[in-house]
Amino acid sequence: MKVIVIGILIGVLAGILAGLCGVGGGIVMVPAFVYFLGMEQKQAIATSMAVIAPTAAMAIFRFTGAGLVDWKIFWPTAIGAVVAAVFATSWVKQFENLTLTRIFAVVMILVGVSMLFKKA
Repeated sequence: MKVIVIGILIGVLAGILAGLCGVGGGIVMVPAFVYFLGMEQKQAIATSMAVIAPTAAMAIFRFTGAGLVDWKIFWPTAIGAVVAAVFATSWVKQFENLTLTRIFAVVMILVGVSMLFKKA
């Protein structure tokens, strides 16, 4: 029961951030799965990616209805992301959990710092 409640709370936070900022999967769910549910990094990554599918489906539905999806950008980006995901999911199996955690942390820091100093 506790796992279900924690999962729902993680999902709510990730959903709010996904809807407001376009983030939530990796930034919220992966660390939350690791720290609050005791998952290994690989399992947290895989579970987060699985949760993205229904989250993205709902976002596509809502944002398309509001006329906010740029389909000219969507298609090439989606194709590139799908192709890259094929390779990246194979690479995840080759890394240790600690290595993946460190890669994740560095990426989060770099993205955060760049956004902090980006001019609006």
